[in-house]
Amino acid sequence: MTIRYKRPDSKNALSIANAAKRDMEFTLSLKIEEDAGPTIIRNVYECFRMLGDALLAAKGIKSEDQKMSHVMPIRELLNLQVSTSRPIYLIDNLRQLRHNINYYGYSPKLVEVEDVLSLAKSCFKPLLNEVISQINKK
Repeated sequence: MTIRYKRPDSKNALSIANAAKRDMEFTLSLKIEEDAGPTIIRNVYECFRMLGDALLAAKGIKSEDQKMSHVMPIRELLNLQVSTSRPIYLIDNLRQLRHNINYYGYSPKLVEVEDVLSLAKSCFKPLLNEVISQINKK
């Protein structure tokens, strides 16, 4: 795994976190149907990944390993001490689901889309608040 250290960038980190918030708000406004399922799941996952990227940017860390470019940000989120109504480790399951959609043509069922939206609604805002809090401490 290749990790590059650079200058911590709180301004960039906040920008990434705010973009994740905007994208999540838009994604949650989409009509829930099977045809939209892959897009909704990809977007929700991407918003969580962006929160992890924001934490890494605030620490001055950038992964240059292609395989780790998604694992590291998710690990950052899973290390946060945040109280949510659903376990945050499910975000890693979301990473696998998104991988199957993108690379194996998996078509998610409506119940999976609804589950991912439930995860987003229960975990995203507390994680966003903690990420912003962590960035502002730097």
